[in-house]
Amino acid sequence: MNDFEIVRAGRIRIPVLIAGPCVIESEAHARSMAEAVQRITSDLGVPYIFKASYDKANRTSASAFRGPGMEQGVRILRQIAEATGLPVLTDVHQATDCERVAEAVDVLQIPAFLCRQTDLLLRPPRPGVQST
Repeated sequence: MNDFEIVRAGRIRIPVLIAGPCVIESEAHARSMAEAVQRITSDLGVPYIFKASYDKANRTSASAFRGPGMEQGVRILRQIAEATGLPVLTDVHQATDCERVAEAVDVLQIPAFLCRQTDLLLRPPRPGVQST
């Protein structure tokens, strides 16, 4: 077993694997993937953060599957975190979503295609948490 520190969002000091499905296709699929990767990373002593998106708004076709949406997606992500004990990461697309999503996950990611949206970048996810 490696002597890794416990990973805490915002205080990661060692390499960590961030992995999961691109988008939540179903609760069962996301959970089985989280559990499978968790078993592998645990055996290897590699810290793991589960990542999945509840809404992929950057699809090339308006009729393409985008995910379950915020309410159902956030519920699924919280259940995965509670069931596995894993830290969970997801991306946010609108400043107004940050606070609600931050209640359910450990890390908020701003997608590269939104990195110039000032309102989103400046919106702190929780009172007392500063944007970087």
